[in-house]
Amino acid sequence: MLAYTFYEFDNRVMRYADTLAQEGHSVDVIALRMPQQSFIASDNQVRIIRIQKRSGTERSKFSYLLKLALFLLKATVLLPILQIRKRYDIIHVHNVPDFLVFAALIPKLTGSRIILDIHDILPEFYASKFNGNEKSRAFRVLVFLERLSAKFADRVILSNHIWYSRYTSRSAGPEKCSVIINYPNPALFFPRRGKDQKSGFTFIYPGTLNWHQGLDIAIKAFAVLAKKTGGCRFDILGAGPSKDDLQALITSLGLEGSVRIRDSVPLTNLPEVIASADCGVVPKRAEGFGGEAFSTKILEFMAMGLPIIAAATPVDRYYFDDSLLLFFRSGDEQDLASKMEEIVRNAQLRTRLAEQGLAYARRNCWTEKRKIYLELIGALLPQARAEQRTQER
Repeated sequence: MLAYTFYEFDNRVMRYADTLAQEGHSVDVIALRMPQQSFIASDNQVRIIRIQKRSGTERSKFSYLLKLALFLLKATVLLPILQIRKRYDIIHVHNVPDFLVFAALIPKLTGSRIILDIHDILPEFYASKFNGNEKSRAFRVLVFLERLSAKFADRVILSNHIWYSRYTSRSAGPEKCSVIINYPNPALFFPRRGKDQKSGFTFIYPGTLNWHQGLDIAIKAFAVLAKKTGGCRFDILGAGPSKDDLQALITSLGLEGSVRIRDSVPLTNLPEVIASADCGVVPKRAEGFGGEAFSTKILEFMAMGLPIIAAATPVDRYYFDDSLLLFFRSGDEQDLASKMEEIVRNAQLRTRLAEQGLAYARRNCWTEKRKIYLELIGALLPQARAEQRTQER
């Protein structure tokens, strides 16, 4: 596994690695390092090699791309060394960025098969992060790199069906691509004992603090709610370039006592934090990247029996309906405030959404869907390729 991410905070990478280890495979993960972490560590029989530190708060294009390029360079040097010792059958590369796959050039030339996993579709992600558009030179370059990366990889995984349609129309054929949503692990995400209602009603958002996530809209909506309903809180967990702006907004609205931004927690600790809340909030902006990025938080909330208020984005309308989520008009803080008040006052609504969501999550969890990934892995292993060659003869 090669991923420009913090392993302990990335559900998708952790879930794949743990699943492969449970199946008896030897798994190494090359990833980022947080302060105080060791260079090499082990987690559930997965070896983690942390080759670079990152703050995750880059605002300029230069600093963002420089750190990506440095990670790519380090991985390109390290992978051939590891390949000599281990002879990897498969190298599973996670974007962002897509072109991280080229770090696996030497292993590919010596027989390794390459999977490219598109967590976030890169041209649209870049445009959202740095206020670009589809006509910009940078966007066109990223589409070109997307095509080269897809051609280099043996298989491509897309994280939702909307991006599958776009990707297969511009960068790779459908026969090369699969869709694997970021399904929650039911061993981690399951209903806990109900929280003490004496502590007041708590909304929660765990995740990245980027503009497309719409947290400024949610904070403004909460300010409207706070004037009508006392005793509510809004907990935000995460890091990202919008953190300072969001904290300033909280201060300007006088919400310091009821809205707080806390640091992210490792994935293994996240369920206990979610269990302390009454309702999950997913306030993404519907336009562009935010409207098409599948939110893992929704399925995690569902799996824990939490009702959810979510923006009516194209991707969420694709997968969910009104029986599962309480939708509000994306970007409309007044409508979100109205839905927040409704969920606070209507216990019957909360129960219905929680029960329907939990049933949906149980049908769409990693335990039920892991076979899709294992079949893909199995088809790429040397034994399967040898059998295919024999059949072709």
